[in-house]
Parts: sequence; structure tokens; C-alpha cells
Amino acid sequence: MIVSRLELIDFRNYANVSFKFHPGTTAVVGLMARARADLERLVAMRSVAEPVASSVECTRAAQEVVRLFAEAGVEGTRTVETSDGSLAVVGHTPAPAGAPTVLLYSHYDVQPPGDLAGWRTDPWTLTDRDGRWYGRGAADCKGNLVMHLTALRALTATGGPWPVGIRVVCEGSEEASSGGLERLVESDPGLFAADVVVVADSGNVELGVPTVTTSLRGTGSVVVTVRTMEGMVHSGAFGGPAPDALAALVHILATLRDDAGETTVKGLNASGRWDGAAYPEARFRADAGVLEGVGLLGRGEVADLLWARPVANVLAIDAPSVEGATASIPAQARALVNLRVPAGVDAREAQRLLVAHLEGQGDRHAGEDDCVLQGDQQQCFHVASFHVRRPRPEPVQRGNRRAEGAGHRHADYRARWLPSAAARADRPGGQHA
Repeated sequence: MIVSRLELIDFRNYANVSFKFHPGTTAVVGLMARARADLERLVAMRSVAEPVASSVECTRAAQEVVRLFAEAGVEGTRTVETSDGSLAVVGHTPAPAGAPTVLLYSHYDVQPPGDLAGWRTDPWTLTDRDGRWYGRGAADCKGNLVMHLTALRALTATGGPWPVGIRVVCEGSEEASSGGLERLVESDPGLFAADVVVVADSGNVELGVPTVTTSLRGTGSVVVTVRTMEGMVHSGAFGGPAPDALAALVHILATLRDDAGETTVKGLNASGRWDGAAYPEARFRADAGVLEGVGLLGRGEVADLLWARPVANVLAIDAPSVEGATASIPAQARALVNLRVPAGVDAREAQRLLVAHLEGQGDRHAGEDDCVLQGDQQQCFHVASFHVRRPRPEPVQRGNRRAEGAGHRHADYRARWLPSAAARADRPGGQHA
């Protein structure tokens, strides 16, 4: 079932309701040592999907996922090569008569570790610290993959067949957003036939609080390139009238937010209100690691800003490095702008509005419009020496977090959808029930 409402259900609101837990719930406790061992092996596999998802480490990880789900009882577990070279793991145990089929989605590829100096421990070694398990992919999404395995084992431990049919889909290039799985859905939809999809790539409203995430944020990114001169020139000889590409880029990017930090892309509603689970500011500051004395952006409650309003984030800038810099005025600079939109907002249309906003700012730094089309899947907007284009593949959460913990709460939810990878803008997240 897919609807356009985004909701987190906080089960603390149901304190007076009696829940009947499956007998397998108690079996999970006895399976945790095995779950940790599985996660430790998976984290040690450096299955970074970029630049080549078909790397030796990705292949090793795919084969390990096949082995684990086969051992857990999923029938016909195997790898299927997708069009981007990655290996998807699929399997299917048919449902008992009259019962539904549940598709368990996860992915085994991970983000690059980024600057190793930002890690307290080796990212490829699962480490226990303060009751948490840390390592690259421990939360996104190898830990969640192991959650599925542990749930299936717990059901088996109670005796008898599973009460529903099970399909497994474990992606190998989710972090690259290179479209392999999407095109596999189009070419072989039978691999994905199910009544319910459970996506293991989200988090809890708070550590230890059972939460159902029913939809995800939509996303669409653009790359902004500013070119002003044939090459860099000396700031002493030309500074003043010489058009500084980096300064122009900074000015353009600054127009994406107002003084309070609200996103100011014309046509995008920045006044949404959230009616789901609350996210107290103190907890958000702790979860995000906001430094003391630094204020949060935007107006309203944290949950409004996260889940009910669009936001344009500047993820990266290409410009001369401070280290080794010379007294030269930059002739070119570019940035990656990532747009996130709440459920119910068409992400493609939102991306178009972002492009129009950036293009309009470029008019102030350039001449006449000259729009061109580049390739089958990238559209380039050229305003004299100012470019805005949709990147492919879309970089998502470049590896810059200090560490990941299994079960760590994700403040930002990525949207995934299946029908097409023709544009690097994802539809607004649908509800998964």
C-alpha cells in the first residue's frame, strides 16, 4: 500500500493498550550473540558501491548475504546482476494458503568511510562502546539487514512454518543511486511481487522506543558550476573588477536560505506543520552533535523542519584548497546542492523549482540564457558561464559522520522508489504498511 502521508508512530502514546507479542520476541534475546557475529563479518567487508559496485568486496558481501538468508530458511536465495553492475540478493519462500507475502528490503553496500581521522575506531571493525555497536554500515544498512535475519530465525525457533510468505531483496548499489535495482524491477517485476514491503533502512523516534516509519523524504540534487574567466588571475593585479567565481557561487548558495535558515526556493512551501511524533530540541542537538552555543536553523519545531518542510543543503564545494592556495582569483567553482522534500511533494517538480531558483540567481552573474540538453539522463541549464545540472548518480550522505551505531536514529530519511531512474530526483516517499 502506498499513500502520500509521512508519519512516525510513537508507541509510548499507547501506554494503556495491551499488545500481544509473538512468542518469537523472547527468542530474539538468545539470538543476539549470533546477530553480532553476523554483523561483525559484514562490517569487515568493505562493500563501498562507488566507483564500481561490482568490486571484489561487494561481491564477497553479496555472497555472504546469500549464505545468511539461505541458512535462515529463505528459499531460492541467489544473486542477480543488475544493469549498473551491482549484485542484488533475492529469495522467496511462498506463503501458506491464503496468507500474504512480505518483502524484506535492505542493502549491503555502504558509504565510503571518509576521513579516517574523524573515526574514533577502525570503521571496518565492529566495536562495542557505551552499549552500542559502531562501524561503517552498522546502522546503514547492515545492522538492519541482520535485524531481518534475526527476526526470521526467531520465528523459526517457535516451531512450525512462517505464517506469511517471505521475499528478500538486498540491494548492492543503494548508496550510489545508480538505478540498477529500479531497472531490475522494470525488467523482472515478479522478483518483487508482495503484499507488504518492510524497508529496513530507517530508524526509531528515540533509542529503545518501538517506531513504525511509514514514509520517507523525497530527494533531488543539482550541481551548480560557475565559470567566470579562462583561468585564475593574480589578485594583486586584477582583484576588484575581475569576476570571482567562488564569491559568485557563495552568493548564489546564500540565497537558498533566509536569515532564520528557512529554505527560500520560490514555489516550495516552507510553512508545513508536523502532526506525528515530536522530536525535542535537546534530543535533536544531542543526536546531531550540535556544538554548544550553535543555534538550530529555521522557525518552528524540530519535527516541522525535518519532516514537514523542504530543505536545500549544500553538501560539497569544489574550489581551490586553503592549503597551498596562491594569491589567485578563482575562475571556476561548483557545488552540490541536495534538496529534501516532505511526503506529498513531487520531488521532480521540487527539483525543477530549485533549478529555476539557481538559474535565476545565475542571471545576476551572467548574460543571456542558453539552455541545452546533455545526454539522455542529465539536463544542463547554461546561462552564459553559469551551469546547473542534475547529477547522475546522486551522491547521498557522503561519508562524513564520525561513526555509525547499530540502531542509530536517522534524522534524515532517504526516499527510494522503483519505477524509473531516468532523472536523479526521487518521488516523495510513499507509506509502507
